[in-house]
Amino acid sequence: MTLAALGCLTATAKIELPEIVGDNMVLQQQTDARIWGTAEPKATIAAKADWLAEAVSTKADKEGHWMLTLRTPAAEKREHEITLSENGKEQTTLRRVLIGEVWLASGQSNMEMPIEGFWNCPVNRSNEVIATSAQNPWMRLAMIGKNGQTRRVETCPGRWQLPSPATTGQMSATAYFFAQMLQQALDIPVGVIVTAWGGSKVEGWLPEEIVSGYDDVDIAKEQREGWNGQWWHYYTPCIMYNGMLWPLRHYTVHGFLWYQGESNVGKDQTYPERLNTMAQLWRSDFGGTRESMPFYIVEIAPWGGYGEWDSAALFRQCQRRAADLIGNSGVVCTNDLVEPYEVGQIHPAEKREVGYRLAYMALNRTYGMKQIACDSPEYDHMDIKGGEAEVFFKYTEQGLSPWQDITGFEVAGADGKFHTAQARLNESNKSVIVSAPEVPAPVAVRYCFKSFQPGNLKNARGLPVVPFRTDHQ
Repeated sequence: MTLAALGCLTATAKIELPEIVGDNMVLQQQTDARIWGTAEPKATIAAKADWLAEAVSTKADKEGHWMLTLRTPAAEKREHEITLSENGKEQTTLRRVLIGEVWLASGQSNMEMPIEGFWNCPVNRSNEVIATSAQNPWMRLAMIGKNGQTRRVETCPGRWQLPSPATTGQMSATAYFFAQMLQQALDIPVGVIVTAWGGSKVEGWLPEEIVSGYDDVDIAKEQREGWNGQWWHYYTPCIMYNGMLWPLRHYTVHGFLWYQGESNVGKDQTYPERLNTMAQLWRSDFGGTRESMPFYIVEIAPWGGYGEWDSAALFRQCQRRAADLIGNSGVVCTNDLVEPYEVGQIHPAEKREVGYRLAYMALNRTYGMKQIACDSPEYDHMDIKGGEAEVFFKYTEQGLSPWQDITGFEVAGADGKFHTAQARLNESNKSVIVSAPEVPAPVAVRYCFKSFQPGNLKNARGLPVVPFRTDHQ
């Protein structure tokens, strides 16, 4: 099979592999997993996997590029080896290879954020996680290095690593905790490829032929101004797709995790369709379909930097509209995963629960473990009786909590002015009754519908109520 040039790899007499194909990698179970590289032009490349009775072979093209597939068995907690040869001469052995579930995680800084944290931005319990990380031998992560490119390239930096005190601190916290929960629940190996760039817009993860059709993006100008001679500005369009997504497209993955959006706040009218376009393109690039490749999204966290108005709240709504367009998708709510003192911090310290909630969604929707809850309560309807509004929700089969001191609700009358509301549970209806003395005749209710307003209302599985407004739905 002929492939485009593998970037800096040149055809030689020795087999060369991209960094993502190497020791410690995880291959997707029960599929035709792809491996690829370069070798002598027209050479015969054979791969002998220790789980296959016979070697699999292919011929390199006239430029030395080759790709072959290995049929993988059901996952098991066992390390494997793959030996590659060129024209019958052994060249390379890939060691400590696992077969299990493989996901690709992407987005901006909250996905990139390592377990050791950013400067002045800690991750909760990071020291404990790093100290005990070697207890997770059936997890692997590959952290892709920043590799901005104005044209598509075939290689990018990023090797598979085992968790250990020496490596774990630099691993994406969200991806690590996703992998940890998924591995423990499925009891099979799990690997996550993390390709993320702090501050990046969705337009950075799309190719030029698509972004060139967007009236609000001048690719040539933004790419020219985005390079300062040493590094790229994170807003630069297309460079992440070219250098950090396209080179990975041959790797066989089950699905995608997406934690991004802060840099697109205010673009409610364009973001859902652009994210849908990106998700469908990625599925196609990786050889999948809408039905076969889940795409799970993390809601942007509360942050006071957006101001007092509701720009971020509106954006969270559009993230859910995007998930509806994308299909085989869902949004993890994070409204409760911040502390009051983090109002000025765009990188909340609680990443364990973010990763776990992504895993709960995958376990429920992708792996069929329906007994694991993954849906946060969502507004359904309300009834107004006298001076009170009774609010009803979906996904509250076992009710709501807490019973007292519920925070986050506001109510408005015909004048449209919202006031802090008192809220109490109606346990029999699994609903919440809200009122405010300033509003004798309620018309609309809002819950945590601000850029930063953490709430405390959850369902019986500890999943938070999704912020909502009943006005202008």
